[in-house]
Amino acid sequence: MKYDPIKKFVGNVIRDNVLLRKLFYRLLGILFLREWHVKRELRALLGEGAEPRRIYDAGCGFGQYSYYCATRFRNVIIHAIDVKREQIEDSSRFFEKAGIRNVRFAVEDLTQSLHESEFDLVLSVDVMEHIPDDVGVFRNLYRALRPGGRLLVNTPSNLGGSDAHSAGDESFIEEHARNGYGVDEIRAKLVSAGFTVEQIKFTYGRWGSVAWRLGIKYPMMMLNTTRFLLLLLPFYYLLTLPFTLLLMYLDFVLTNRTGAGLIVIARKD
Repeated sequence: MKYDPIKKFVGNVIRDNVLLRKLFYRLLGILFLREWHVKRELRALLGEGAEPRRIYDAGCGFGQYSYYCATRFRNVIIHAIDVKREQIEDSSRFFEKAGIRNVRFAVEDLTQSLHESEFDLVLSVDVMEHIPDDVGVFRNLYRALRPGGRLLVNTPSNLGGSDAHSAGDESFIEEHARNGYGVDEIRAKLVSAGFTVEQIKFTYGRWGSVAWRLGIKYPMMMLNTTRFLLLLLPFYYLLTLPFTLLLMYLDFVLTNRTGAGLIVIARKD
């Protein structure tokens, strides 16, 4: 799966249009089950408190979670980073045009320790599976947090994450350093970095995994064949979206005993 070309294509389409980028964020929030799970945890962690909260969006991508936090919660200040300069520049321009002033962007490498006791919450969504030295990054994120601060990680599990079902399978996305984490593995790595692990939950269980194939994998495969199939996507989603959303809802409200994704919350004491 050539994922980066699709991301670049989408980025080019929405680059300088505020309305298109807002619409794109809305579509991501509907179609990507991980956003349902991550945003629920963000609501629980940030709540409606009046005290200022400093957030480190560690691998912000298109900036959708920074946008959600900046527009949903009062008194948050966000430092959003990514290793890809083009995405940081695009996001920075959009936030400036949209009049969002409580987010700053920077190009940073998470393998470098650049922050110490600065943040109340570190957000890492689909980042750690891309980094070979994950323990080193966990240590850097621990240092970046203030005492009492929390780390929220979303990542594939080793039970079908990245659409890989055995150790020898290739990641569907082809850009992962690992296909996913086991529960004991990620807990041990976080503890070795100094964290106290508060919660590990499975996402993309039986229903969510089917929804991901219908809503994301198969359309991506179509677009990798030819961009002209973009014209067919509205008709595809017209047929499949109601069923896909129902499966996503089931994954969201039910407790998954296993799954292809993990949501982890850890605390710096």
